[in-house]
Amino acid sequence: MIIKNVKIITMADNDIENGYVRFTDKITELGSMDELTPVIEDEIDGTGKTLYPGFIDAHCHLGMWSDSLSMQLEGDDGNETTDPSTPHLRAIDSINAMDRCFADAISAGVTSVCTGVGSANPIGGSFAVIKTFGSKRVDKLIVKNPAAIKFALGENPKATYNDRDETPVTRMATAAVIREQLQKALRYKQDRDEYYAKKGTDDEIGKPDFDAKCEALLPLFDYDKKRRLKAHFHCHRADDIFTAIRIAKEFDLDYVLIHCTDGALIADELYEELSVSPAIVLGPLFGDRGKPELAHHDISTPKVLKNNGLKFAVCTDHPETPIQYLPLTAALAVRGGLPRDEALKAITINAAEVLGVSDRLGSVEVGKDADFALFSGDPLDICVNPDVVIVNGKVAYK
Repeated sequence: MIIKNVKIITMADNDIENGYVRFTDKITELGSMDELTPVIEDEIDGTGKTLYPGFIDAHCHLGMWSDSLSMQLEGDDGNETTDPSTPHLRAIDSINAMDRCFADAISAGVTSVCTGVGSANPIGGSFAVIKTFGSKRVDKLIVKNPAAIKFALGENPKATYNDRDETPVTRMATAAVIREQLQKALRYKQDRDEYYAKKGTDDEIGKPDFDAKCEALLPLFDYDKKRRLKAHFHCHRADDIFTAIRIAKEFDLDYVLIHCTDGALIADELYEELSVSPAIVLGPLFGDRGKPELAHHDISTPKVLKNNGLKFAVCTDHPETPIQYLPLTAALAVRGGLPRDEALKAITINAAEVLGVSDRLGSVEVGKDADFALFSGDPLDICVNPDVVIVNGKVAYK
C-alpha cells in the first residue's frame, strides 16, 4: 500500500513537504513525490493532509480497569492489594483487549501504549508495550513484554496499607520493602549463577529453590542492555523522586521516573542524574491537584524540564485521563510554554525511546512498523480528529 501527496512529519529531523510512504506491515520506502516510481498498488491520496507516526502513551493502565466497570470488582484488575511485593504479576494476564477504550485510543491516533499494574504496591508487577488495534487477543498485540517492572513510592502504597494496618505505612517502609526484595533477587541470581558455573564439576552444588518473585526481577540485572528490563518508579513528590534515584543507583537499575510531578522544582538535580538518556514520563497533565503529592502539578513543568536540557514523554495515566486525550495532554504542554515540536516528540519518538522500542515505533523511517495518523488539521487542536489511522499497515480508523 502507499500514501501519496502527503506532508510527512517523520520525527527523525527530515520532514517531507510533499511525499509518499510505501508499506506492508513495515515501512518499506518513503521520499518526495518527485522520487516516486509508479507501481500499481492500493493507495491513499493524502492531498491536504499531514502524516505523523502513530502516537504512543508511555504510561497508562489501558485494559487493566475496564471502561464503565472501573469502580466495581468485576472491572478492577490493576492492583493486587494482598501483598506489598508482587513482581511476578504480569499485566498481560489482566489486560482486556476487548475493552471499548482501545477503540477510543485508535480514534485519537494512539496506536501503542505501555500499560500495566497500578501503584498500590511498592512492587506491583510488569508492564507491557502493546498495539491498540489488530486483535481481540492481547498476545497478538504485544510489542514488548515484559517492558518494565513497576515500583511505587509515596502516597499510594501508604494509603493502601495504612487502611489495613500493615507494612508499609511510611515512605521509609515502602523503600525498605523494595530494597529487601531486590536484595533477595540479587542473592538468588548469585546462587543460581554459582550453580550453573559449578554444574558438572567436582564442586557442583544444589540448585536454589525456584522463587517466582526473584525470577521476575532477574532481567533488571541483565548485563546485556538490549535484554535488560527497565524499572518504572511511580513518584510525584521531590523526595520520592530522589528515593527512586537512590534505589536505582544502589542496584544499578535502568530506571524511568513516572509522573515526576515535582520535576520542575528539582530540574537542575535531575539534569545531573538523567542527562545521558530520556528517562522521564510526565503526567497526566490534564487533571486537578486531587491529592497532597500533586500540590505542584502544573502544565508548565514540561517547559521547565526542556529548558533544563531534559528529554521526556507525556502520558494520560488512563483511566485518570481518558486515553483519547493523549494529544490534548501534549497540547496542554504547549499551552504551558513547551514548543509544539517538542510536545509531538513527547508522544512519539521520546516515548518510544523511554520504553526501549524506538527500533520499531516513534518515527516514520524505513524498517519501522507502519503505524500512522493522518490529519487534515493540527492534531494538538482539541476540535481535530484524525482522518485515517493505520496500525501494522492496516486501516484501523477512517
